Amino acid sequence: MTYQSTVHLLEEDSATLKRNEGMPLDLDWVEAVQANKSAIERRAASFPARRSIKKNFQAAWLIKSVECMDLTTLSGDDTANRVRRLCAKAKQPIRADIIEALGLENRNITTGAVCVYHEMIETAVHALEGTNIPVAAVSTGFPAGLTPHILKLKEIEMSVAAGAKEIDIVISRRHVLEGNWQALYKEMQEFRQACGDAHVKAILATGELGTLRNVARASLICMMAGADFIKTSTGKESVNATLPVSLTMVRAIRDYGARTGFAVGYKPAGGISKAKDSLTYLTLMKEELGRNWLEPELFRFGASSLLGDIERQLEHHITGRYSAANRHPIG
Repeated sequence: MTYQSTVHLLEEDSATLKRNEGMPLDLDWVEAVQANKSAIERRAASFPARRSIKKNFQAAWLIKSVECMDLTTLSGDDTANRVRRLCAKAKQPIRADIIEALGLENRNITTGAVCVYHEMIETAVHALEGTNIPVAAVSTGFPAGLTPHILKLKEIEMSVAAGAKEIDIVISRRHVLEGNWQALYKEMQEFRQACGDAHVKAILATGELGTLRNVARASLICMMAGADFIKTSTGKESVNATLPVSLTMVRAIRDYGARTGFAVGYKPAGGISKAKDSLTYLTLMKEELGRNWLEPELFRFGASSLLGDIERQLEHHITGRYSAANRHPIG
């Protein structure tokens, strides 16, 4: 089977997704949610242990990982030039010689989005002009989420006005830890309203929520309140995306979709830096949620260094040799 025909197997036309409209808060449903930690961990461990994607199939899935990536820079020393370089990489994430060797010159391969702080939105929007790559902005007092609520709403509004098409908000973790589901629901609703037409990704900061049950319940609340995506982490916590947390969240997405008919996206972020890890996550999404969750409309990696390793693995697929990591700069 050729590489091109393998890529075709990962392409599927789908109807325009209907945006999650949310639903009234259902506390009976929330309180009924449980999480069997041992069963979740056992199932999560099966993905990297039992599944292997090789040769042309692996290359095709790695290209899909790139297309589902939010190429990100969220550092205190970010500059306009760094963001411009990142945007250039988002527009051509894989080196031209690799693309030519794969026979994909006519395929417009880009990352799913570029994610920056508010101050860098305008720079990113200008750098991506003429493309379909959206700018995502972190907001609401990222990463701790401890600024006054009125300022969080204003920050969202300013980021949307500056040109951000996606807003990655952080929830107030205390609402989850205190079991104050009404407060979390109201907060998320107001974030969604402030976003307007911009899609909202709800960052749960799962490493700070204590239990998988809290993760499952917080996921459900955010979807009830209208989140377009639920996201694991800011990338700044001591524990970020993990497979057990991901399995917990995607099953909440599955349950919510079965009851409401709305498809909600998923974004693991933080700690995913190896190409083989991206394959594991894609496998999880396909097996648990189905083919539609292998597209950027419903799945994103929050990553920066991941792209360099994917490009390196694609070069190995072509040449049979591993190159130095410094031959694959991100920005």
